Amino acid sequence: MGASNPHPHCQIWANASLPDEPAKEQASLLEYRARHHSCLLCDYLKVESERGDRLVCENEAFAVVVPYWAVWPFETLVLSKRHLASMDQLTASECDLLGGILKQITTRYDNLFEVPFPYSMGFHQSPTDMTPHEECHFHAHYYPPLLRSATVQKFMVGYEMMATPQRDLTPESAALRLRDASDVHYRDRKS
Repeated sequence: MGASNPHPHCQIWANASLPDEPAKEQASLLEYRARHHSCLLCDYLKVESERGDRLVCENEAFAVVVPYWAVWPFETLVLSKRHLASMDQLTASECDLLGGILKQITTRYDNLFEVPFPYSMGFHQSPTDMTPHEECHFHAHYYPPLLRSATVQKFMVGYEMMATPQRDLTPESAALRLRDASDVHYRDRKS
């Protein structure tokens, strides 16, 4: 995404301090836990599972939702169903199920406009400062830039950069379109 020569790649970041976005997220998780004595993302997943209209897909261990606060048109959140703070707490079965749910959502992205779909994705997990972080809940964010077609991208400019992002479609309609995109890859459907 944003590369002059499109190519898949991965980066692993390790910082001495939390970057802004994970730090804001952790502050919200801590505040919620102090106030409600439960995990914000566990409670949020329960609400989304009951409602169903922003749920894209799920398996035994993970669910993918278009969060109501999504900024990118087809932004999704991959949530572990079991409360765990980091990737190293996954069981062998959950590792396989994580791979499966990542395959499901990326296939749905490719199917949406029947092109290889660009995105930035990142896992958020507990800090590694040797203290327990019961507030943390292992999850991943997908931020894809495509808007209405394979050729129309969303760019953050002007008001969105200086004030607040604007949604181009509702989270419910994005989830419906992603659910309808199936998990059978568009190239496999054509043959």
